[in-house]
Amino acid sequence: MEDLIFIEAKEVRNEYIDGINNLLGQLTSSPKEMNEALLQAIVESDRTHLFLAYIGNQMVGMATLAAYVIPTGTKAWVEDVVVDNNFRGKHIGKKLVNHVVEYTKKYSPCSLMLTSRPMRVAANKLYQSVGFEKRETNVYKIQV
Repeated sequence: MEDLIFIEAKEVRNEYIDGINNLLGQLTSSPKEMNEALLQAIVESDRTHLFLAYIGNQMVGMATLAAYVIPTGTKAWVEDVVVDNNFRGKHIGKKLVNHVVEYTKKYSPCSLMLTSRPMRVAANKLYQSVGFEKRETNVYKIQV
């Protein structure tokens, strides 16, 4: 197997859009479609970082880091972590999450958080294996 590399999307490229849409389709049953305008907004943000995992010229995973500053300190969230179905079980997810954790140190001190549905057993084990601690909290959502 070729080497796994991580890149941060810094420009809008059709190959990124296609690869991201493929991965989003594997992440959720009702994915929002990546398009040029959305990718442009992500790459223009200095506090949103979209990391793409590649083996050769194939996108095999992605994760997003969103960081922000509030009165209680710097916070960041890891979002949309997904590894292509054909490449699962090869420790790509762990390497990808570790890459995001290392990158987040540029915002230190920073609380890095993520959420994962309980039914995603493998993902929850992965997050705990890299040092995330399960918190007892309620997460609320409203669509505005």
